[in-house]
Amino acid sequence: MAKDNTDRKATTTPTRRQGAELIRAELATLPHRPGVYRMIDAKGDVLYVGKAKNLRRRLSAYRRPDRLGARMARVVAATRALEIVTTRTEAEALLLESNLIKRLKPRYNVLLRDDKSFPFIMITRDHEWPQITKHRGARQPDREYFGPFASAGAVNATLAQLARAFPLRSCSDAIFESRTRPCLQYQIKRCTAPCVGRIAREDYLSMVDEVREFLRGKSRAIQDRLVDRMRAASDALDFEAATVYRDRIQALTRIQGHQDINLANLGDADVIALYRSGDACCVQVFFFRAGQNFGNRAYFPVVPRQTDDDDILESFIGQFYAHHMPPSLVLLNAPIPNPGLVAEALGLRAKRKVTLSVPRRGSRKAAVAQAAANAEQALARRLAENASQRRLLDGVAEVFALAETPRRIEAYDISHMGGTGAVGAMVVAGPDGFIKNAYRKYNIRDDAGTLAPGDDYGMLREVLMRRFSRALKDEARNVPGQWPDLLLIDGGRGQLTVAEQVFADLGIDGVALAAIAKGSDRNAGRERFFLPGRPPFSLDSRHPVLYFLQRLRDEAHRFAIGGHRAKRSRAISRSELDKIPGIGSARKRALLNHFGAARAVEDAAIEDLAKVEGISGTVAQRIYDHFHEVP
Repeated sequence: MAKDNTDRKATTTPTRRQGAELIRAELATLPHRPGVYRMIDAKGDVLYVGKAKNLRRRLSAYRRPDRLGARMARVVAATRALEIVTTRTEAEALLLESNLIKRLKPRYNVLLRDDKSFPFIMITRDHEWPQITKHRGARQPDREYFGPFASAGAVNATLAQLARAFPLRSCSDAIFESRTRPCLQYQIKRCTAPCVGRIAREDYLSMVDEVREFLRGKSRAIQDRLVDRMRAASDALDFEAATVYRDRIQALTRIQGHQDINLANLGDADVIALYRSGDACCVQVFFFRAGQNFGNRAYFPVVPRQTDDDDILESFIGQFYAHHMPPSLVLLNAPIPNPGLVAEALGLRAKRKVTLSVPRRGSRKAAVAQAAANAEQALARRLAENASQRRLLDGVAEVFALAETPRRIEAYDISHMGGTGAVGAMVVAGPDGFIKNAYRKYNIRDDAGTLAPGDDYGMLREVLMRRFSRALKDEARNVPGQWPDLLLIDGGRGQLTVAEQVFADLGIDGVALAAIAKGSDRNAGRERFFLPGRPPFSLDSRHPVLYFLQRLRDEAHRFAIGGHRAKRSRAISRSELDKIPGIGSARKRALLNHFGAARAVEDAAIEDLAKVEGISGTVAQRIYDHFHEVP
């Protein structure tokens, strides 16, 4: 997106000046141009991000807070600085506004808290035998992508069904090249074993073309062709081939039968529906590609009070497509204030025309209605879960004698094997359940070199010192951070004492501490709890708060073990080749593919090393010298 930075204007005023007065004083210098404005409070935090077709005219509306709604009146009252960025068009301003809201997360904007990328089905084009697999992340030019799908589960289910109808290879290139006989996928008729020549290349590529056609919505033409082939094989008394075609036809039928909604004439479209109940809302997004339903996902934006439904929907669309490519058509269950502007902005993002529509009849209306019904049901489940979660948090406050119900609980655990591969883990829970984007792993560094193998207390101390030293530094720089109301540690009195010492050393108070330890026979349900200044106690084995705390402890344990296993796997995959300067992943892979193992590389002569692709004579000499200690 292009924007004009020559008219960028940042204005900072003394704290004593009120927001309305600040805006009145700055109006004369503001341009009559499109742009984005940021309203900033006395601490330097961004309160609100807005866009305008005419900045001076838009901001002049804030001169009279008594004429604003309650929400914007509070924003103006707290504003102590303005920051202005002009753009060439209002559509560019809308794109910039959406990006800034996603990045800055202002308190008074509608916030879409979801940074996950969507998975795609990918077909490779850089290999003699193309591969079909799942993909998430950046796209590459030598690949074809079909999607997006709402979840990895939707991709996996589709791939499983496609493998029955189009048995293409799903293995990596390295595995493909190393095969000498068919794998299990061939035995269960999920692959045609091109790795060992069990299918002609032209037949395989024909099947790849059929997959492309199917994923582009041409399933009926494919089925008709398969029916013709099945009949021809049957007429020729080739019943084995006829059976293969019959099975592929049935698999195609199953794929299409599993679609909840199919809109044959829709093409590529997203269906977006908003449902609101009080201050809570849910936005449901259905993904249709080539008329097929690729799944759906529910979102729960954080909505300031007194925000209208149409503003919520419009803000959601801007933020959602700030990181996801919009399709040609977006169907909505309600109109938004600026449909033409939003469509223009999405067209700039997609580099093609994007249409927004609120259907009134027919199958498109039915699709929007189903999305709205799903949004209502998802919000009802969410509110029920939140009510249950709040009751559990109230119970935690009662059990641990806390002054207030905790809104953020952090649970910690340490995982290692004999002191090696040690990892500390922090998981976080609040009123909405587990907050997975707040989870953190800590690789135990032992910078002072004082930890003995298996020193759980020392490892826990390092993790807590790093976590809360950073929090104190952020606070000193006025960087907003998150502080827990309750710290839960997997362990007993010793681990609790470590946490108390860390907080005393850092001068931190106001955070409740607790440790959870299994009983003497280590059976779940007989946990003992340790709190500062209180004797240990246990809860009834059927107490709901006990179940909740067990889940927290187990989640921390799961997360820590996952980090430890990943670290151990990385250590196992390292070899002596990693110690040689100039040997990166590509050269290491080439050497291992050529020789089969690092030990064989060590025994190789310089001439043999130089035969490997990407290994020059100089690099071969360096590898040989490394293993033979030649100066």
